[in-house]
Amino acid sequence: MADSNSKIVDRENLIVKVERRRNAGDTIVLANGCFDLFHVGHIRYLAGAKALGDTLVVAINSDRQVRELKGGGRPFMPENERAEIVAALECADLVTIFDEPTVTETILAIRPDIHTKGTDYTVDNVPEREVVRSIGGRVAIVGDPKDHSSTDLIERTRETSR
Repeated sequence: MADSNSKIVDRENLIVKVERRRNAGDTIVLANGCFDLFHVGHIRYLAGAKALGDTLVVAINSDRQVRELKGGGRPFMPENERAEIVAALECADLVTIFDEPTVTETILAIRPDIHTKGTDYTVDNVPEREVVRSIGGRVAIVGDPKDHSSTDLIERTRETSR
């Protein structure tokens, strides 16, 4: 088994690696998220994304972007640790950290065939749907119902510690 840290790449190397896989005939799938306090919903989302293609690229929000999205005190785990956890999963082929407010720049850089989102979205309300369509890709909703979240785990932990 390859060292999971070798799956973690910056954008420049990601572009090169994705292009090699595309040239070899792979279907490229992109999934993204914060992945703070990893839970079973994350596993099901990433497994569902991987099932749609050959190469699964997972883009993880930077620490700065998680703070912007989730508020103070987040993330609980730093971006490099979150990336390492995701990279250790068999379904994740490449992992990158992005620092922009949305995953649009990553989409434009690697031009995935399929961009996946969890079931808290619909194909019509995925923020990047028009960008994905403009590059010839499609959006897919994968995973189980949104019954799990890091925010809920944090809140339950706070409640039980009172």
